[in-house]
Amino acid sequence: MRIISRIDVKNEYVIKGINLEGLRKIGDPLKIATDYYEQGVDEIIMIDAVASLYRRNNLFNIVQKSVENIFVPFTLGGGIRSLHDIEKALKSGADKIAINSYATENPSFIKDAVKSFGSSTISIYIEAKKIRDQKWEAYKNSGRDKTGLDVKEWVKKIQDFNCGEIILTSVDFEGVQKGFDLDLIESVYNDINVPLIVNGGCGKIDDIFELRKKFENMSFAIASAFHYKLISINDIKLHEKNLYT
Repeated sequence: MRIISRIDVKNEYVIKGINLEGLRKIGDPLKIATDYYEQGVDEIIMIDAVASLYRRNNLFNIVQKSVENIFVPFTLGGGIRSLHDIEKALKSGADKIAINSYATENPSFIKDAVKSFGSSTISIYIEAKKIRDQKWEAYKNSGRDKTGLDVKEWVKKIQDFNCGEIILTSVDFEGVQKGFDLDLIESVYNDINVPLIVNGGCGKIDDIFELRKKFENMSFAIASAFHYKLISINDIKLHEKNLYT
């Protein structure tokens, strides 16, 4: 079980909202990332929340500074629209790249990215929003815009292009802190053959272990619950130790 911190950034501030809206400032991304590393987080995902909207990523410098003292896998996302962007992110110190908006607009870019940098480097980030019973649509631009893509079909397609990992975020549950979107996860779980990270909704320790009880071989990323200190990384590790010893 990987414990992953998700850090969304806008204009050099960590931000958080509900359903990817109503964003409020949390703090300095470098300080927050370092704090989670010192607490024992296993990975960090950092997303430029407005990069796709403005077609640029402003986090390269932050990543470069972060990896000087943070030695866990680091995924960078937001505004990745070219092989040059990926190369720049990797040179800044990122280990993996998360792509959402441009992949939905130009799916063949996934194939090109994998060919150039290897599948283990390329994560596809999916923002899923429920449109009717048992039906979710992939969104882009931090949950602002529809893509017309069915999430279940999109999951299959991106794996056909050999992406190395899927980061699945429930827009409906994101920031709500009432538990993960188990229905969404269940709808795609059996179709996924690559590492899966789920995100959106965690508010307490029991949410994590309800997820683990229902689904094997997946990881989770947490934003609000860490930012607002509802749970700590140490809480999760202690709870898991007690559960399995």
